[in-house]
Amino acid sequence: MPFVSIRITREGVTAEQKAQVIREVTETLERVLNKPPAWTHIVIEEVDTDNWGFGGHTIAAIREGKAPLPGA
Repeated sequence: MPFVSIRITREGVTAEQKAQVIREVTETLERVLNKPPAWTHIVIEEVDTDNWGFGGHTIAAIREGKAPLPGA
């Protein structure tokens, strides 16, 4: 039973877009790994941008221009 966990920032992703991701990931697992769609579980977890960080800064601070983009 495949289990796929996807984490994204919570920023205006629509229910339709998430449904498309679930559908296409399920189709990929069926096509590539021959996994039955009925056995495939997909979870999309949305994380607030102030709870996601890299390079020592939150995504919220980077997007607001209060912190540099790491590597830039």
